[in-house]
Amino acid sequence: MKRKFSLSVKFNLVFLFIFAIALSAAGVVADRLLQKQALDETVHDANVLISAAASMQSYTATHVTPLLATQIKYQFVPESIPAFSAIEMLNLLQKDFPNFSYKSTMLNPTNPRDRPTDWETDVITHLHDHPDLKQMSGQRISSGNPTLFLARPSRITDVACMQCHSTPSAAPATMIDKYGSANGFGWTMNDVIGAEFVSVPMTQPIERGRAVWRTFMLSLTAVFAVVLIVMNVMVNMLITRPIQALSRAADEMSLGKLAETPLPTGGSDEIASLAVSFGRMRTSLVEAFKILDEEPHES
Repeated sequence: MKRKFSLSVKFNLVFLFIFAIALSAAGVVADRLLQKQALDETVHDANVLISAAASMQSYTATHVTPLLATQIKYQFVPESIPAFSAIEMLNLLQKDFPNFSYKSTMLNPTNPRDRPTDWETDVITHLHDHPDLKQMSGQRISSGNPTLFLARPSRITDVACMQCHSTPSAAPATMIDKYGSANGFGWTMNDVIGAEFVSVPMTQPIERGRAVWRTFMLSLTAVFAVVLIVMNVMVNMLITRPIQALSRAADEMSLGKLAETPLPTGGSDEIASLAVSFGRMRTSLVEAFKILDEEPHES
């Protein structure tokens, strides 16, 4: 036996079907937009950090290194090296933001601490093989959490730097005494010799995006629920009740109760027009029955 559904049930089923599709589509679009926002926010933080390092290097090269130019003859001062100053400054920043990191790595560094890891070496090699590439970014899993890294190639653009990195014989004796003559030499002007790496955690932006997504989806669901309730009330008042009244009137008329059957009146919509049509039909039926009742007496 075919199951029958009321108009209200059919309306709610259609509304819920449309709601499910709309909510799913909105959820997918919102999730993608929020993920992109989280990525853009992380990239912005990484750019700020690496720009701060570049500013520190520029300041050191302009204001600190010239002041210590004669000092290097008697004692090598690492703070006169722009990359060293940037690393030390950002190491202090890292105490307040432990998940952020900055490294200035070289394939053949003077200081062993600046030697790159395997994945950093791959990035430097890629930057070396693509000299027009100004920056490279990607995502990694660090300590179980997603992390975005930003890498900018390092080049020797100042001829004065070649004094310390061309050959051991040309380097200051104080630097040789501190770091030895095995590493940090043979660098080439304008060639990619390393890269600056900034790593920024993506956990917090992703969690913020998820929280916004949940709030958005709950709000959208609440709006749909309110709309569904309002629509049900309107359908019941404007459609279901008048149709039920017409249905009862039709049933009464089918049983022969024509004169005493009330019909809903008022309004100017389609249902009111249908009620008027029912009224005309009832009047016609009453007149027809009167004619039929009068015919035997005339014969």
